[in-house]
Amino acid sequence: MSNQESICRSVLVERPLDEPESTELARVFKALGEPVRLRLLSLIASHAGGEACVCDLSGVFEVSGPTISHHLKVLREAGLITGERRGTWIYYRTVPAALGRLAGLLDPAADTDTAPATTAPAN
Repeated sequence: MSNQESICRSVLVERPLDEPESTELARVFKALGEPVRLRLLSLIASHAGGEACVCDLSGVFEVSGPTISHHLKVLREAGLITGERRGTWIYYRTVPAALGRLAGLLDPAADTDTAPATTAPAN
């Protein structure tokens, strides 16, 4: 099991992060901490069919093609997207498990299997 897989969704409230977990999470958050990369991830995730060709992504930004490629590489290395070459183009998809881990980490209540039931206070 990879270190990334071992980070359960509510680890921040269950126990302190250990060094490998914090290193892995810092890498992911660093990848998301750049506006172009965050937008790229959003464009890929929201694109029709759940994947986007690099040709669909390059024209959206006022940066060069090599810069877009660099940002996509950082997202890939962080485990947030995957790429598949088809002919001369690369098609990118998000990694749902990686996004789910982040969502659960930031919102432990999103883990509906272990989240305690809450009720609204009576007025």
